[in-house]
Amino acid sequence: MGKDTQLRPKVNVSSYIHFMLNYRNKFKEQQPNTYLGFQEFSRKCSEKWRSISKHEKAKYEALAKLDKARYQEEMMNFVGKRKKRRKRDPQAPRQPPSSFMLFSQDHYAQLKRENPNWSVVQVAKATGKMWSTTTAADKQPYEQRASLLRTKYFQDLDAYRQQCPNRKRSFQGSARTRCRNRRIRETPGRPMCQRM
Repeated sequence: MGKDTQLRPKVNVSSYIHFMLNYRNKFKEQQPNTYLGFQEFSRKCSEKWRSISKHEKAKYEALAKLDKARYQEEMMNFVGKRKKRRKRDPQAPRQPPSSFMLFSQDHYAQLKRENPNWSVVQVAKATGKMWSTTTAADKQPYEQRASLLRTKYFQDLDAYRQQCPNRKRSFQGSARTRCRNRRIRETPGRPMCQRM
């Protein structure tokens, strides 16, 4: 890290975290030789948080507001490096959907019709439950479709890479794609332009 690089501001914390830090310090002062595991300490801390008065909680909420204001002010003055999203080549083939995603696409409209007031998250959770209770025989058509789409994707990807061998790869792809690419590169006797 260079001398000119500014450290990113520390993120603000909630009123409960302020309380927990204060409670931990008091606990250490009162019982210095007692060790509590994280789970046990968290349980004690949450019980204490529920038992304190609103007046006492207001003190920690005020600390949280001050901390949030501090963080927002520091972020406005922060000029550090911001990560840029890598641009995706529009000609590059898109990754195919998984068998679960194909299942979700087929059942989304039906679930939305039956439950019009559900959010996307609720529909996704219901679809996940349906998928987990679906038998292997019922999943097979979706897995076959996904397999065909994956095969087509890899063919399109090879064609795309042969089309422009000198272009720098603009994306890394999934772990499976990277492993497959590594195997292709390690294959002896293939020209370098086809190994990419």
